Amino acid sequence: MNDILRERLIRKLDTLPEEKIYQILDYIDFLESKYAPKVSTAPNPLKRFAEGVEDTLRAGRMSAGVIGGTMSVMNKAVGVVTDVANAGKSVATEIAGVVSSVASSKPAPPSQTGTGSSGAAATTTPPVSPSAQSPPPPPPGDQRK
Repeated sequence: MNDILRERLIRKLDTLPEEKIYQILDYIDFLESKYAPKVSTAPNPLKRFAEGVEDTLRAGRMSAGVIGGTMSVMNKAVGVVTDVANAGKSVATEIAGVVSSVASSKPAPPSQTGTGSSGAAATTTPPVSPSAQSPPPPPPGDQRK
């Protein structure tokens, strides 16, 4: 669908009351089931849930105002949950980056090999004592005194 037609349809839909919008949605569903050459892409699970709630309210003959109010709250909830999920993904990505950078910068442990065919023992470095190591720096934002 081209942008001009999409904008024209939206302009026409904006002028109609919600009750008529739901009739148009039903008609679009009918046309899609009868003539669509491909299956429409499914929305994400949260939006699919919200659409199910909307369909249930419509089947229960709720008023368009009640359905509209409920869907407004559902849309806000979907937005919040989506934002939380995106924040979680961002944190997980950052943690994975830190872990991989720490793992790649960690020195390899000394190898301890036995005597070879020449009979000479391999040299190993002595382990560093805990008192010689400096304590790790406090995490950012740690303001304990």
